[in-house]
Amino acid sequence: MATERLKLYADWSEVKERLKENNIELTDEDLQFEPGKENELLERLQEKMKRTKAEIRILLESISYNKPQAS
Repeated sequence: MATERLKLYADWSEVKERLKENNIELTDEDLQFEPGKENELLERLQEKMKRTKAEIRILLESISYNKPQAS
């Protein structure tokens, strides 16, 4: 089953760190990501975060789009 690629506007390492800041239960293993294997990432996060894949996709893309402003 093919899945649409995530539309990330920031580097995955930035997205991952911002996600971990707000979800301390997530581990590096939970957030392991390889381009082309979006479905595997979404399935892990779906189970861990108790959200739908669509909700997680929106969250990840939103985090990547909304980079923090320099202070």
